[in-house]
Amino acid sequence: MSVQPPSETTASAPIKRLTVPNLIKRKQAGEPLVTLTAYTAPMARLLDPHCELLLVGDSMGMALYGMDSTLGVTIDMIINHGRAVVRGSKRALVALDMPFGSFEASKQVAFTNAARMLSETGAQAVKLEGGKEMAETVRFLVERGIPVIGHVGLRPQSVHVIGGYAAQGRDEDAWEPIIEDAKAIEAAGAFATVVEGVAEPLAAKITESVNNVVIGIGASAACDGQILVTEDMLGLFDWAPRFVKHYASLGPTISDAVARYAEDVRARRFPSTDETYKMRRPKK
Repeated sequence: MSVQPPSETTASAPIKRLTVPNLIKRKQAGEPLVTLTAYTAPMARLLDPHCELLLVGDSMGMALYGMDSTLGVTIDMIINHGRAVVRGSKRALVALDMPFGSFEASKQVAFTNAARMLSETGAQAVKLEGGKEMAETVRFLVERGIPVIGHVGLRPQSVHVIGGYAAQGRDEDAWEPIIEDAKAIEAAGAFATVVEGVAEPLAAKITESVNNVVIGIGASAACDGQILVTEDMLGLFDWAPRFVKHYASLGPTISDAVARYAEDVRARRFPSTDETYKMRRPKK
């Protein structure tokens, strides 16, 4: 028996996009949130019926553009892909990553960029990396009507500071600063926080310690929801982080399909009569 994704409307009513209060209520009801990254309209259409939240992540730098890190992603890139995801989705709340350099200088700069990103895409929230040091910025944005998702633990935009993509909090004496980061972001008004790449007991502890929505990636099933980079989850790459479960292996499938197409073209088997247009019969 197939499991249908949860619906916010009756069959005859138009689909309504989920809101921040909807997601908070799901946490309160103990209903796990399904979250994935999305960068294009076609992918957003496929993901939308199954997800409560779609993130236009700066992970596009590596997943789409072949970058070595997320640091080269720009506001314009996020906006262009954000427009596509909003157009391709109807139900999921759409959030946008604030890329490196777009929010750190000051809370005023952060507001200007966040406001532009939301107004030019139609998305509903922004996500920014940082803990206690970003709490004032988070509060400034929320007080001015911009819903914010925080991001603590392993922070890819700080890869050069932390020395790589190693999991955080694997020694218990390293827990307190990460827990304090999560609490500070919640207290500043973030409705959700992504907790990335931390030891499983620490992620569970953070989820117990805050009242906002905790979304895990490389964290714990005890979190209020989970997120993965969609391309990782679908098996498009030869390598993926330890915390990724492959629900498909589309990389080899695509490669095989292209190889068969190439063989048909070279053998002049494609296009066949089934894929070509015939002349119309002359009119009498």
